[in-house]
Amino acid sequence: QVHLVESGGGLVQAGGSLRLSCTASGRTFSNYAMGWFRQAPGKEREFVATISRSGGSTDYADSVKGRFTISKDNAKIALYLQMNSLKPEDTAVYYCAARSGSYAYRSRQSYDYWGQGTQVTVSA
Repeated sequence: QVHLVESGGGLVQAGGSLRLSCTASGRTFSNYAMGWFRQAPGKEREFVATISRSGGSTDYADSVKGRFTISKDNAKIALYLQMNSLKPEDTAVYYCAARSGSYAYRSRQSYDYWGQGTQVTVSA
């Protein structure tokens, strides 16, 4: 079992930045590919970004490409999402997820473990 905990959410003005973190107690991320997803009120949970087990491959939703950067530190057991140029439409609860395997996937169904989420609110 992998217990994921997100942090770093908050309230920010449009155009600002936030850095989300995800940690796992007692586990190394070197065994997992990881992803970030988000869910706005009344909407489905959607893919944001994913990174392969090695960290060498990443993929982003078109809506965040060029503004968000996903990274992982296997030694520190941490996953990050650097979010720049934030927009009000980025407002959502952000979740990190882990999957056993090497490859990065966009599909929610590919992930085995999920955190509880952290709220990101971007004001206009």
